[in-house]
Amino acid sequence: MTAPTTVLPAEWAPQRAVQLTWPRPDGDFAKHFVAVEDTFVAIAAAITRFEDLIIACGDDVQELGRKLLAGGVDPRRVDLYPAPANDVWARDHGPITVFRDGRPVHLDFVFNGWGGKFDAALDNQLTRALAAQDAWQAPVETLDFVLEGGGIESDGLGTLLTTERCLLAPTRNPQFDKAQIEEKLKGWFGVQRVLWLKHGDLIGDDTDGHIDTIARFCDATTIAYQACDDEQDPHYADLKAMEAELQALRTLDGEPYKLVPLPLPLPAFDENGKRLPAGYPNFLILNGAVLVPTYGDPNDAVALQRLAPCFPGREVLGIDCRALIEQYGSLHCVTMQIPGAPRED
Repeated sequence: MTAPTTVLPAEWAPQRAVQLTWPRPDGDFAKHFVAVEDTFVAIAAAITRFEDLIIACGDDVQELGRKLLAGGVDPRRVDLYPAPANDVWARDHGPITVFRDGRPVHLDFVFNGWGGKFDAALDNQLTRALAAQDAWQAPVETLDFVLEGGGIESDGLGTLLTTERCLLAPTRNPQFDKAQIEEKLKGWFGVQRVLWLKHGDLIGDDTDGHIDTIARFCDATTIAYQACDDEQDPHYADLKAMEAELQALRTLDGEPYKLVPLPLPLPAFDENGKRLPAGYPNFLILNGAVLVPTYGDPNDAVALQRLAPCFPGREVLGIDCRALIEQYGSLHCVTMQIPGAPRED
């Protein structure tokens, strides 16, 4: 019997839906709840223009349904599931979908709150809780390995892009070394190679350097990345070192990647003076669009302009994410795409 062919699709592959985990009024965003919920409604409205939406939420499903309808969300494209969660970061507690011989399987990795920084017991159960309510149209496999969706990028053709700082963090899987982790990634995701970045990080990021905050595949030969041209900015040296690493990478065909530098937003700080991790690579690719985080910053327009040619045939839309960075994440962090055949209307 031959082994099944496994593929981790790129984000631009057809999607059945996107998952959101709705914020709690008593959660970490409590001080900013109204603004954060407005941001989630805007994200939901944008998503449902193009595809279906799965929302894990609190028990008051009817009240949330009214809010979504008032916010312009297409109710025909939304399924609401009451399921308890610690926080909103679906990218990291949601399922990572692979295809085995063309059939989708949701891989449910351990989420430990980015190395034990935060309580994540409910988040770690959420994919299974949604499965118990028939939210998924594919089987769920639970794996005893700590891995967050924001920590990996796939080109859909056998290349995985990630960071050493995150995947080799001693608070993730200290029982395995780099070579062992790479072999596991190849087995689970069917990739031929893993490209590791040593540099790249945003100040204020709780994730230990998730790849989705600093460098993203736009297609199999193009990488958009977080640049920094201000020598006085504390990000400068590390992001320049990451830029050099990206310049040295090669595609599967042995060619340099086309690199698209995205400007660094102007510094933003929380009420305690801590710098917030605003960045533009934290975009979400949908079936017909790309949602890009914006921050009320002059660089917003530059980022949108640079990304638009990378996604022909897709609308590139800005979503104000100033409320999200108050808890040190952004747009891609709160979403998880569910690959598969889109619903036919």
